[in-house]
Amino acid sequence: MVSVASLVGFLVIVAVHTLVATVAARYFRVRMKTQWGAAVFALVATPLVLIVSTLVLSGVLGLGGDLGDRSTVLFVVVLLPLTLGYSIDLFWLPSPEEVDLPDTQRDRR
Repeated sequence: MVSVASLVGFLVIVAVHTLVATVAARYFRVRMKTQWGAAVFALVATPLVLIVSTLVLSGVLGLGGDLGDRSTVLFVVVLLPLTLGYSIDLFWLPSPEEVDLPDTQRDRR
């Protein structure tokens, strides 16, 4: 039986990881010049960040609980937020090309 505290801990971890995955996907889409480069970096670098933050959030801070096995943990706290974050970036946020940025000092010269 899962306690309320561990369920809240898992929800906090999933929410933080979804935010991190969304920001990372957006960052890679803005900074990379190719679509494949952004996708590869988002699918390779972001899970590493999520695994490290899982170790910090669940180990050091003690959030979450025991899900039983490693594959369930990887699905719930890494794969699910990665999918949600990437989907939010692709389907909900506007494309980086559609965002108008203000002129900078370098552009005015």
